[in-house]
Amino acid sequence: MNEVKRSLVIGTAGHIDHGKTALVKALTGIDTDRLREEKERGITIDIGFAKLQLPSGIQASIVDVPGHERFIRNMVAGASGIDLVMLVIAADEGIMPQTREHLEICELLGIKEGVVVLTKIDLVDEEWLELVKAEVEDYLKGTFLKGAPIVPFSAVTLQGKEELIKILDEKAKTLRIRERTLPFRLPIDGVFLIKGFGLVVRGTALSGEVSLNQELMLYPHQKRVKVRNLQVHGESVEKAFAGMRVAVNILGAEKEEIKRGDVLAEPEVLEPSQWIDVKIKVLKEVEPPLKAFETLLFYVGTSEILGKLILFNKDYLKDEEDIAQIFLQKPLCAWRGDRFILRRPGTNETVGGGVILNPLSQRRKRTKPWERKELEFLASSKDESLILYYIEKKGGRGISLRELSLSVSIFGKNLLQMISNLKSNILEIKAGDTIFLFTFKALEHLKREIIERLRKFHESNPFSPGLTKEFLKSRLSLDPREILFERALEDLIHEGVIQRERELYFIPEFQKKSSTLEELKKQLQEKFLKEGLTPRDVEEILLEFGKDVKAAEEVLKLLLREGILVKLSEKLIFHSKVLRKIEEDVKAFFKNHSELTIGDFKKIVGEGVSRKYLIPILEYLDKQKITLRVGDKRVPRKI
Repeated sequence: MNEVKRSLVIGTAGHIDHGKTALVKALTGIDTDRLREEKERGITIDIGFAKLQLPSGIQASIVDVPGHERFIRNMVAGASGIDLVMLVIAADEGIMPQTREHLEICELLGIKEGVVVLTKIDLVDEEWLELVKAEVEDYLKGTFLKGAPIVPFSAVTLQGKEELIKILDEKAKTLRIRERTLPFRLPIDGVFLIKGFGLVVRGTALSGEVSLNQELMLYPHQKRVKVRNLQVHGESVEKAFAGMRVAVNILGAEKEEIKRGDVLAEPEVLEPSQWIDVKIKVLKEVEPPLKAFETLLFYVGTSEILGKLILFNKDYLKDEEDIAQIFLQKPLCAWRGDRFILRRPGTNETVGGGVILNPLSQRRKRTKPWERKELEFLASSKDESLILYYIEKKGGRGISLRELSLSVSIFGKNLLQMISNLKSNILEIKAGDTIFLFTFKALEHLKREIIERLRKFHESNPFSPGLTKEFLKSRLSLDPREILFERALEDLIHEGVIQRERELYFIPEFQKKSSTLEELKKQLQEKFLKEGLTPRDVEEILLEFGKDVKAAEEVLKLLLREGILVKLSEKLIFHSKVLRKIEEDVKAFFKNHSELTIGDFKKIVGEGVSRKYLIPILEYLDKQKITLRVGDKRVPRKI
């Protein structure tokens, strides 16, 4: 099958028994009432589909939706992918309740184009027909169908068929082609097992394209599947595009796992969430007004989910537009910009709808002014401003490219181009296979805080040479991502603001090279050398420095870091020269002996050394791999 250049979905809308199904059959030759119950009762219960090849070569899929109020869920599911609507009004009855409701739903779903079809004209005279036309024209003045063509039609005589097809063709040629550069996404409205094929899911492709053998994902289950076969109106194809009705034969899932409302899409382009930020419009006739925390039926794509309405700084909504949040009973997968419908579950009434602002939100505090302010910003911002905002909001933690893409529902080359346009504001850092995005503002803030924390440390610890990276990071007010922290340190070193020696970072102007420091270092070394193998508790030694005890404590830490002094326990510190002498004596002992007892060790170090010192020193020799303990004795580890 040759690739179709343009395709679109035409939907019917209108009151029950106004001739929608008869209209579709007259245009296409296909009876969309396929269920036995539909045949018996003479009404459409579920969505029906038919193919219409327009004169210009554009392929149209007609979605026939049920008119009865009890089947409104199926109507919304069918209308969710419609490009152009045929509002069907029976000439013998005129505008009826579902005429109004279906038109409101189409407006809330953002449908912009349509035509009005006055059916059953064979049942009325010319005078009556003109009255009905005038009534319809007047009613449509405040709607998106204002000025739309009104075509008188009879399914019996086929009067008006050619005119209607011509109008549909002209409108189809002017419609914007659905975005094929976006990832493929298909809300599922039917699931079947077909003998010889297996599992088939059906729906309207809202975006992108799909090919044979392509790997896709079922959401919200996040289960990978493979495309085995594709059909568009019963014809096998190698590719299908946005705007087409598509049946996808998939491998990797079971029928019982899938239901209407699930989504088949490319991997990594959707994420389940129960908190959705929205812009909402309440219909004029809604009584009583919508109230905060009211439970409503939430429709998006082909799904129906109960949700709780969260309002901000108000308790009611009536005949107005506002921002809000929906907490859903179960996770939903959607994109920013998707349209939704709200209905009251008790009264079976459509009360409003709107557009999703943030598909991956979290619980917000409804009385806090900044929450409302942020939602208003999300409702009014363009794509690049929104991208910058999400990155900036994450501060030093940054945001991964995938998380950003899911939050703003912009993907692939489109997102990368927008990030490139913002390159003067945005810093990209790669960690493994993941790209994280930060603002340069966040980097500069982190650098300032690093300098401030180091400065305060030096002022409080004048004799300490600096801080390790771990200690420095632990002193920061926020927890920056490690890759940004390392970048900030590298920048500061390159700029000459801070320096690094071994593992320590410091501000050069605070580094002490004074005679006081050198004198204290000399005194401490001499003291611990003098203490030898039986040093007093470290606190007792430090007290001898009197008013300089704090400085001596800092210098002690420095000597321990430099390895000049060695801590064997909380209270016992030895000079490294004393321990090296013991190491050499033990190695010499093992030249003539195969094992070392505690008695032997006492002879090496001297009879005056008690077990208080002997045991820690022996354990130190074990750690240094000079000795290996075997029972109560030691054997040589290395000589």
